[in-house]
Amino acid sequence: MNDPSPPSVDARFSPSAGQTLGVEWEIGLLDPATLDLTSRAVELLGLANGPEDTGHARPTKSRSTVTQELLRNTVEIVTGICANAEEAAADLADGLGRVQRAASELDVLLYGGGAHPFARWEDQQVTEGQRYATLIDRTQWWGRQMVIFGVHVHVGVRSAAKVWPLVNALLTYHPHLTALSASSPYGSGADTGYASNRTMLFQQLPTAGLPFQFETWAQYRAYLHDVFTTGVVTDASELRWDVRPSLRLGTIEVRACDGFSRPQDVAAVAALIHCLVAHLEHQLDEGVLARPLPPWHVQENKWRAARYGLDAIIIRDADNTEVHVVDDIHDLLEQLQPAARRLACTRELAGIEDILRDGAGYQRMRAAVTGDGSGDLRAAVRAMLVSDGR
Repeated sequence: MNDPSPPSVDARFSPSAGQTLGVEWEIGLLDPATLDLTSRAVELLGLANGPEDTGHARPTKSRSTVTQELLRNTVEIVTGICANAEEAAADLADGLGRVQRAASELDVLLYGGGAHPFARWEDQQVTEGQRYATLIDRTQWWGRQMVIFGVHVHVGVRSAAKVWPLVNALLTYHPHLTALSASSPYGSGADTGYASNRTMLFQQLPTAGLPFQFETWAQYRAYLHDVFTTGVVTDASELRWDVRPSLRLGTIEVRACDGFSRPQDVAAVAALIHCLVAHLEHQLDEGVLARPLPPWHVQENKWRAARYGLDAIIIRDADNTEVHVVDDIHDLLEQLQPAARRLACTRELAGIEDILRDGAGYQRMRAAVTGDGSGDLRAAVRAMLVSDGR
């Protein structure tokens, strides 16, 4: 296939040196009296990223950063380029420590759910910056409602030719990740009936949701040519798909997960995604990678996991085989053990079993609300306050 991209369209993929790992963890900021969201990210970032934070010298070898997000009620902890989930967990712990100390000084609590149960989107303040202003100006009412929090995981890929076969293969496991991370059952003061309402809300943006299933990098370049030429986006990073290539970083970025309140859960899901990409890449190299799940099955599975969480029955293959998502997660963990050993993350991967045992975030939130019979949604917020993992 001839490459139709003109010189002005930069669709170059910068390959990673290996199967590296990076994690981005979005955290909400809460008023301790009301447990509502509070727009104090600028103050918190000033403390967390200063030369010293609340009397504690910033570690000279710190690789984690703490950054702003679309709304001023959110901060994001970003790891460095890691070899495995153990290193990522260490980076997250370092960043979380700085955020917690800054939050303590500001008398702010940290929230790890995928969406806040009762915060009004109308009350939230947008972070200053042209990128965010353009997003809100274009998306209007839907963009303003994105009061949501997630975890993004990057895995390094050595060749652009591998990206789309791996992205397409990963879509088979979209419901597994959605169900494990689901933590947004409430919105606007009501139970939405979904385990992950964030999943359904975020896909309303014009360039969000499931990616197209391109077969080759050349097809993707042709697509970029079209959307650049017609003004849909001006940069590939504005394509906010659930799974997407990151051209600059040379990674596949998985963005399907709701937020987490426990750092060990973030590390567990990072390990799962890291092992899954490594496992699928090995199958690709050996010529035994299964054909992608049909797009209509991928779309249905995404909805089922968002609606029912860990109770979802998903479509496992093109032959319409259906399985309970938890059973398939157990099978997947067994399949990934060789990859986990190669990546030295068996301990972190085992944390997936802890999520299944303790309950996903949406289950813990609903249990907290119904536990005392009051129906007070502040109990759901308290159930997702960020811990330090100890």
